[in-house]
Amino acid sequence: MTKRSKSVAFCILGAASFALAGCQEDKVEAQAYPDVQTCKAEVGQGGLASTEQCDIAFAEAQALHVEAAPRYESQEVCESQHGEGACGTEAQQVGNSGSSGIFMPLLTGYLIGNMLSNRAGMANSQPMYKKAGGGFTNAAGSANYSTNKGKGSVNSSQFSKPAATMGKAPMSKAAVAARGGFGKTAGTRSYGG
Repeated sequence: MTKRSKSVAFCILGAASFALAGCQEDKVEAQAYPDVQTCKAEVGQGGLASTEQCDIAFAEAQALHVEAAPRYESQEVCESQHGEGACGTEAQQVGNSGSSGIFMPLLTGYLIGNMLSNRAGMANSQPMYKKAGGGFTNAAGSANYSTNKGKGSVNSSQFSKPAATMGKAPMSKAAVAARGGFGKTAGTRSYGG
């Protein structure tokens, strides 16, 4: 009778681990570039297939930057999250529709994903920003990257469209402190060159 009980337990354990494996998030091959010129220089060297794709992906990242970059009530609060010299006014980055009293991190790169199917709510590229402690993050603050240049495999959720911040109240020092800083903590990604 005990042999049968052990067999049933192993079957249940096996089924549970199979179910957990089925819940793992899809991975996407991604490439990070500090700027569009670097992307274009790497066309045909393992980068994207054309300079036009570099331009399209960069334009998409810039549009997401304008729409969803984190916004802060002061340069001090912005630089506490993104580092000294890594912030500018919304007016400088967005143009006439931006405020000179709201601060945003500067776009310091973009992440391009090889999306086989562009699902609803998914983008093919994401803006990247410096983090005060080193490394880089995305507009949602949901990922940590050690560099803004290289290739890697990332969770497909890194290409989910971030929540819009344009037109919303900027984060105050108290709001940033209450959240424990900009974004959420996630595993660090490292890209090789």
